[in-house]
Amino acid sequence: MAPSFGRSISFPLSPARSSSKPRAASARHVRSISLPSCRAHPLLTHLQTTIHAARTWTAAAAEPTTSPSSGLAHLDALHAALAELLLLPEARAALLHSATADCLLDGFLVLADAHGTFQEALLDLKRHAADVQAALRRRRLDHQATTTRLAAAVRAQRHADKDLARLASSVRAAAKFPAQLVAGSSGASVAEIEVAGVLAEAVAAIASASAAVFSAVESVSSAATTAVIASSSKKPAATTLISQLVTRSSKTAVSSGEDKEMAALDRLEHLDECIAKMETGSDRVFRSILQTRVALLNIHTHTCC
Repeated sequence: MAPSFGRSISFPLSPARSSSKPRAASARHVRSISLPSCRAHPLLTHLQTTIHAARTWTAAAAEPTTSPSSGLAHLDALHAALAELLLLPEARAALLHSATADCLLDGFLVLADAHGTFQEALLDLKRHAADVQAALRRRRLDHQATTTRLAAAVRAQRHADKDLARLASSVRAAAKFPAQLVAGSSGASVAEIEVAGVLAEAVAAIASASAAVFSAVESVSSAATTAVIASSSKKPAATTLISQLVTRSSKTAVSSGEDKEMAALDRLEHLDECIAKMETGSDRVFRSILQTRVALLNIHTHTCC
């Protein structure tokens, strides 16, 4: 049977703090702590801090200078804090009979599916971007044959961009789901509500940050696609009234076309770098989500046995 928290301590004091005081004073301090007025365990506080950091990054993710890889770093830190918290016997006991266990498992399953899909989308985007880049470089050698190939590659990349946008939208909707987790826990103890509430906040923060990461990658890819399309636009017809204007206009058009092509290649190279950073970081986050869900599932399985 799981220990009943009641109005006793939900989390013990850290060893460093408890050993630095006299034994009698420490015992008196333990007896005086009661929920919900007690100070949270350092690991719980650390998790709340990483949640706040992830939310802060998400709020600023729309800025053009924001790197998607920094979002993955926040997600990685958040999962590391989650893993540490779920190792605590007190946290596990609080979740043992929690009515929100199934909802939490469902929430992390949605996140795992989203990040698995994101990894597949990255592979598709990487392949399409490489095709676009190759077609763009070869267009000077065989303009007519390569233009058709370039158009097909651009269409494929635009389709990949739309897939990322849809994925971000679906995960953003999942961020609203955990807010209802604790609402129906009328019979739960204070400790159960406290732990379940923080985990629900973590699910929401992970979902929001994940959606922001997906959107940021989609923005980088869309910018590259737009630059390629701009470089492929038809050159304006030169006027035939004065031959000098014809020559001058033609030279200007060629120069402008080369500049647009170079800008498109730069965008594509930036996209390559972005994808390379995403591949390693997204795999780590995906594995962390699976590990968190397995930890919760083990607690839930122990409850059912």
